[in-house]
Amino acid sequence: MYPYISITPEDEQEMLKAIGLASVDELFEDIPEEVRLNRDLDLEESKSELEVRAYLRELANKNCSLDQMTCFLGSGAYDHYIPSVVNHIISRSEFYTSYTPYQPEISQGTLQYIFEYQTLICNLTGMEVSNASLYDGGTAIAEAALMAAAVARKKDVIISKSVRPEARRILKTYAHIQDLNIIEVDIAEGVTDLEKLKSLVNDDTAAVIIQSPNFFGLIEDLEEAAKIAHKGRRTSFIASVDPISLGILKRPGELGADIVVGEGQGMGIPLSFGGPYLGFMAANKDYMRKLPGRIVGQTEDMEGKRSFVLTLTAREQHIRREKATSNICSNQGLNTLAATVYLVTLGKEGLREVALQSTKKAYYAMKKLTESGKYKPLFNKPFFKEFALTSDIEPEVINKKLRDENIIGGYDLGQDYPQYKNAILYAVTEKRTKAEIDRLSSILEGI
Repeated sequence: MYPYISITPEDEQEMLKAIGLASVDELFEDIPEEVRLNRDLDLEESKSELEVRAYLRELANKNCSLDQMTCFLGSGAYDHYIPSVVNHIISRSEFYTSYTPYQPEISQGTLQYIFEYQTLICNLTGMEVSNASLYDGGTAIAEAALMAAAVARKKDVIISKSVRPEARRILKTYAHIQDLNIIEVDIAEGVTDLEKLKSLVNDDTAAVIIQSPNFFGLIEDLEEAAKIAHKGRRTSFIASVDPISLGILKRPGELGADIVVGEGQGMGIPLSFGGPYLGFMAANKDYMRKLPGRIVGQTEDMEGKRSFVLTLTAREQHIRREKATSNICSNQGLNTLAATVYLVTLGKEGLREVALQSTKKAYYAMKKLTESGKYKPLFNKPFFKEFALTSDIEPEVINKKLRDENIIGGYDLGQDYPQYKNAILYAVTEKRTKAEIDRLSSILEGI
């Protein structure tokens, strides 16, 4: 079997001749000599297709999949069940080959599922308008902050320390370039310190960002936080939510949110070792012309049939760069479709069932794991799907033992919150069984 050869020496010479050069070195002559490698890359000899396949299989087998492991890790990405119909629908060629619906007459399928997705997100969050999608939950928070700052024409953005640390880091990265001032408000007993929030909000505040359920799984008082935020002049209140939690919790639109964002991975999208995921954003109609990305609308064609078109696009590809509200240049189309199929398949009752099962099993797990007193709750507040426990044992020791038992343990909170050393955040979804939780408890007691 012959190895794969990208180009032959003859091909190389033909290409160089076409551009008027004599050698590859001449092609790179603009690069200073002192920074060139000046040797061949340290690569193995070429392999046959059979050998490459065997090598890649060996590498892949080093990964542990959820078919082999029981997962109690969350912290922003969750092991929810994905109905088989989701993968069946998104594997259809008219969907997985779709890219950008520039020509509506040949993109009706893509435009329709984006329209349905936007409708579902609006219904789920209680907001008036939704965009197509964003890259993930973290960039959704950053884009929402930029939008709020542009609307208010102010630079101060307040964000709670109970918001996912990764999302806060993303926001700071965006803010550095946009010259925004990021102010973090402290937490008290695991939730946002609303008294400190009151002291921080003023007429220079562009936005207040609160996550609920927050990073610790605790339910925040969004309604009170919204009231505090709105004391500032033209201050936007941004709520970051877990869409699954909205199966049982009040919609943020009913609690005073102006903009709602979140991570949509739990809606039919696999963990996939960290991505690609799906950020969603919905807002009141006052923000419609500032929403990043696209908005698809419904209309009628020349024959009076229901059809769909791109209604608004605030991307720099479509309008003048100085008028663009975002550099988001693509939506997460396939993941948007997966989330749409997931929500339609489950419906209201199904989503509520997923939320209830996750919550009930999480409460059972916390009770079971703390029975002996060896592990104690870090907080004493209502939570959804995730809870934190503390003990005298280092998280690294606990998680290594769990890995040896084919269990993916919780998240070490001390990595981001030094005050919570030896605290672990566990996530429990509807997929976890009583037997799995009891086994977790038994192994933890033996450490």
